[in-house]
Amino acid sequence: MRNGLLFVAAGAGLLAGTVGCGIRATTVPVDVGAAPSRVSCDTPAPSGTDAQGFRTTVQLVCGSQLAGVERVVPLPEKRTAGEPLVLVAQALLDALERAPSAQEADAGFSTGVKQGLSAGPSRPGDPKGTLRLSRKPEDMPPIALAQIICTLAGSEAVGLGTGPVILGGPDADPPRTWECTDAVRARPESIPTLGDVVRPSAGPGRSPSPVPGATPG
Repeated sequence: MRNGLLFVAAGAGLLAGTVGCGIRATTVPVDVGAAPSRVSCDTPAPSGTDAQGFRTTVQLVCGSQLAGVERVVPLPEKRTAGEPLVLVAQALLDALERAPSAQEADAGFSTGVKQGLSAGPSRPGDPKGTLRLSRKPEDMPPIALAQIICTLAGSEAVGLGTGPVILGGPDADPPRTWECTDAVRARPESIPTLGDVVRPSAGPGRSPSPVPGATPG
């Protein structure tokens, strides 16, 4: 009992000394947040085991940058006959929409591409290689658009790894071009959400020509 009284007296004396020094006592807890954590961004082993799939690299977000992750991507169940470009593009979109695996998430990977996005064929008059999406590219969040552009550009079946990707929306607006550059990979949030309008070249077999600064007519 005597020891208890001494402890209380000592505690009261310490509190009085603290207040006397100009420091106000408080019972409100202070939340300084969790300790900062660092992600590894180590590329995990390829995921997916579908026998009818294909091995490719999809661009995920890690540490505010884009990083390629190798996956085995299954082909969509509903296939579009005669449209291999659309088939592959849809498979890549589905892969981007899929939540990262536990191993990918542990390494710090995430995706900004929302579910429900579909790829469709070009319209009459569109340049060769145009993909029409169910949502206008310029209406997408920049990071999601950057993931899509860089994933499609890196696919041998879609972008051949070089040159721009030509995308249009579901309406009659002309398609536009976007490029996957080192700057886009490093800062995907800064990708221009409005690409350059493109139109077919007059000569047969030639690539579409961009029209910088053009606006839909």
